[in-house]
Amino acid sequence: MSENKLAGQFFDAAIGLLQRARDEEADRITAAGAMLADTVVDGGRLFVFGAGHSSLPAQDVVYRAGGLALMNLLAVPGAVGIDVMPATLGSALERVNGLAGAVLDSSPVQPGDVLIVVSLSGRNSLPVEMAMNARALGLKVIGVTSLAYAEQTRSRHVSGTFLKDHCDLVIDSKIPPGDAELTADGIAAPFAPASTVVTSALLQAVVATAAGELAARGIDPPMLRSGNVDGGHEWNGRVMAEYGDRIFFRH
Repeated sequence: MSENKLAGQFFDAAIGLLQRARDEEADRITAAGAMLADTVVDGGRLFVFGAGHSSLPAQDVVYRAGGLALMNLLAVPGAVGIDVMPATLGSALERVNGLAGAVLDSSPVQPGDVLIVVSLSGRNSLPVEMAMNARALGLKVIGVTSLAYAEQTRSRHVSGTFLKDHCDLVIDSKIPPGDAELTADGIAAPFAPASTVVTSALLQAVVATAAGELAARGIDPPMLRSGNVDGGHEWNGRVMAEYGDRIFFRH
């Protein structure tokens, strides 16, 4: 089997998942966008969290060209990406009870804010407790996860629950357990994960919906422009000055 054939199969699998996410999650994407817009109008703040590779879609909507300036990353040291050695420590931290509460207690979150929690499996203690504790603090929680994991795996949290059980709104990424779309002769393990592609698209769709909802209400959405186009830095400076009390990635 040629590499090009495998590449085509991966694109086909990813496109199929994207189409399912677009069609089957449309109502929830709309609701999530409206929730973000409501929060912006009400003076609240927007946060997003993900651990491990689930942090990649979360980071993708924070401080980026074409993005909503008010999206803030709620980072857990050692659990964002593979920035620690050994990399397996990040996976271990996802299973630590009590870590989410400590992070939230030392964060700037307030009642009325929104937190998007991204977790492919939704089974580890960190995302489960992040959602639980955030709601206890008066935040609204949007979960972006694969519901198939809750059906086919066991929770690692002491409660036996998943991320989906502690959210005001859940968006299903449709990713099958194992996050590997392809198999082939001569390759012992399934391969070619698509969760980052699909989850990033879902989050960008939610942000786009929020921007459209704000515009429909007569509010100019605080969007960022690329610093690599003329006037981009000046534009962003004005946006950040106007909304500086709700932007936390600058200090």
